Amino acid sequence: MPTTLESEEHKALRAAVSALGNRHGRDYDREELWSEAAKLGYLGVNLPEEYGGGGGGIAELSIVLEELGAAGCPLLMMVVSPAICGTVIARFGTEAQKQEWLPALADGSRTMAFGITEPDAGSNSHRITTTARRDPDTGDWLLTGRKVFISGVDIADATLIVGRTEDARTGNLKPCLFIVPRDAEGFQRRQIDMELQAAEKQFELTLDDVRLPADALVGDEDAGLLQLFAGLNPERIMTAAFAIGMGRYALAQAITYARERTVWKAPIGAHQAIAHPLAQAHIDLELARLMMQKAALLYDAGDDMGAGEAANMAKYAAGEACVKAVDQAVHTLGGNGLTREFGLARLITAARVARIAPVSREMILNYVSHQTLGLPKSY
Repeated sequence: MPTTLESEEHKALRAAVSALGNRHGRDYDREELWSEAAKLGYLGVNLPEEYGGGGGGIAELSIVLEELGAAGCPLLMMVVSPAICGTVIARFGTEAQKQEWLPALADGSRTMAFGITEPDAGSNSHRITTTARRDPDTGDWLLTGRKVFISGVDIADATLIVGRTEDARTGNLKPCLFIVPRDAEGFQRRQIDMELQAAEKQFELTLDDVRLPADALVGDEDAGLLQLFAGLNPERIMTAAFAIGMGRYALAQAITYARERTVWKAPIGAHQAIAHPLAQAHIDLELARLMMQKAALLYDAGDDMGAGEAANMAKYAAGEACVKAVDQAVHTLGGNGLTREFGLARLITAARVARIAPVSREMILNYVSHQTLGLPKSY
């Protein structure tokens, strides 16, 4: 467990979640762990107390996800359901939406997926073609479009879909968020065949004139980007937590092995060729955590602009640190690193997810070069 300058409350939370994760381990049952984490109040730790949550923030939720990941049992849907969807509804939802969804998201009885990525609009959210138009007779919304690489749709009660509506004044399309129930007519899903081994599956979604009531719209129709990034910043912070936890798990396996494995006179961990790369991996993970904590602190303080920059940097740093930690762990174990016994081989693919999702490292470098450094764009 890391040594940090965290508050006593955060240290206690980290220790308690670590104990939970270690009880379940890498052979965990997702539903059982989700249920127990919910009962202990961990899933809704970031949601408002008046709606059944813990009254904390993304800082607390990121601790939960990191520690579960470090124990080998990360819950990917935590990135989506309480962090993105719960945050957006808590900040911008109507009272009815809050009453309907937040207590259920907090106690784990309901989950919500998040749909933004499209086949032709990966990193460019301005090219989203999923459109929503109003039925002039009923006031209902009609949603049409496609989404890809959407996690956990099969186990989610609804999906928060990013669509676009036409601005009556300018004619331009603006992003809006809609709650789409899993069983809505015209809402279809197809599982994507992935090499990635994960409890949560990936789906392609098709929306064919999905009819939604007027109150399916979350927040203000004219505040689209503000509301969208209110969900995307927590997503980046939580992805960093996911990656740091995964990297810590891999590193812990390598350290244990390096202490015990003896080929010549001393354990292999005594050799600098083994020890130094592991030490560097630890340093990189610790540095990534500091940036993640900064991003969470800024976000929870209401500094959306500052949090945006820090969240991108945290996600970048954590993704790089995770990949390096996993690679070095596998290398340390040699052939054993590719066996099922140690559970590292599956992380070779999983670690790359933190580099490419929810936004690639190249797009983060674009963000920093343009938004932070003020350099011109090439696109």
